[in-house]
Amino acid sequence: MQKVLMNVQTAYHGEILRAGKEYKIDEDIAKRWIASKIANKVENGADDHDK
Repeated sequence: MQKVLMNVQTAYHGEILRAGKEYKIDEDIAKRWIASKIANKVENGADDHDK
């Protein structure tokens, strides 16, 4: 699983992922989304705002 910060709103496995929020998604999907600028990678160890 990879944590990403969404740049756009999209649906993923029946769930709405909102722009500006962080989510954990499958590694392969995360790589594609980051490459296409749909999301940004959240570095591990960074401030966790969702705690």
